[in-house]
Amino acid sequence: MSDPVLSVRNLRVEFPGDDGVVTAVDDVSFDVFENEVVGIVGESGSGKSVTSMAIMGLLPKRARTGGEVFYRGRSIRGLPENEIRRLRGSKIAMVFQDALTALDPVYTVGDQIAEAITAHDRAINKKVLQERVTELLNLVGIPNPSQRVDQYPHEYSGGMRQRAMIAMSIANEPDVLIADEPTTALDVTIQAQILDLLRDLRRDKGVAVVLITHDLGVVAGLAEDMSVLYAGRIVEQGRVPDIYRNPRHPYTRGLLASLPKVNEQGHEALTPIEGAPPSLLHVPSGCAFHPRCPRKEARCTTEDPRLRVVGPVRSACHFAEDLDREPAGAG
Repeated sequence: MSDPVLSVRNLRVEFPGDDGVVTAVDDVSFDVFENEVVGIVGESGSGKSVTSMAIMGLLPKRARTGGEVFYRGRSIRGLPENEIRRLRGSKIAMVFQDALTALDPVYTVGDQIAEAITAHDRAINKKVLQERVTELLNLVGIPNPSQRVDQYPHEYSGGMRQRAMIAMSIANEPDVLIADEPTTALDVTIQAQILDLLRDLRRDKGVAVVLITHDLGVVAGLAEDMSVLYAGRIVEQGRVPDIYRNPRHPYTRGLLASLPKVNEQGHEALTPIEGAPPSLLHVPSGCAFHPRCPRKEARCTTEDPRLRVVGPVRSACHFAEDLDREPAGAG
């Protein structure tokens, strides 16, 4: 296998505050190879978006970070801002979560895409630039791109704005595209179109994609590898079919059990995960998931399970090898 285009190693992000230190990302590691889609999955507050912002070098100055981020074997965390700017958008690009707020309402969509290009190529001919912007809008499926190029974000539908954001992110043909909840707040038809677009970009342009989402259905249809985050940590990691077929962490099992299944007979209720994610100011001792875990035993409240190999996946559960056994004292 070739070397990864993007590697994250032992990434840690902390935010000091008046009430204490919030550890938003804790020892996160994963690789992304060329022409591959990697899913980063978890509930809101699990650390998914902070991970992406750390990779892009977009965290606020008060954030304290540790670990390494490598682009094609070169460490990029801690590079001078001018060097980070050269990489950001040209080699590693990002589709932000909310296209309506990410796009500037006082500039046309075409002008904003053009700015993304000229930021890395100031010598580009004006006519060539205009043709490139129109070509990008056409590539992402915007109808009548030659007319739409002069319209403002509010004149686009939600799905079209998301497509415009993707056009902006791929304007300089990056090697890695980080898509942060690219289908949030879109109806299912538009969601499918956006996912098809990401699939096409991977196939036609060879773009490696980091797909950040809370939707395991999206991951199943697009990604090869996935990392499941809880309270800032990876609790399960592996190939998507292996995890879906036989998850080795109770949190992953809970996420999968809460998904509707189109092939189910009858009208069985979904099984939600009890409770809520913990405050990152007061993460429970031991396994952070133990207050919500149906499988917990006494050791879960005091011993912190580390990520380890369990068959074809990696899991951070004390009982990953034997999840189906009744917990001690049960019944």
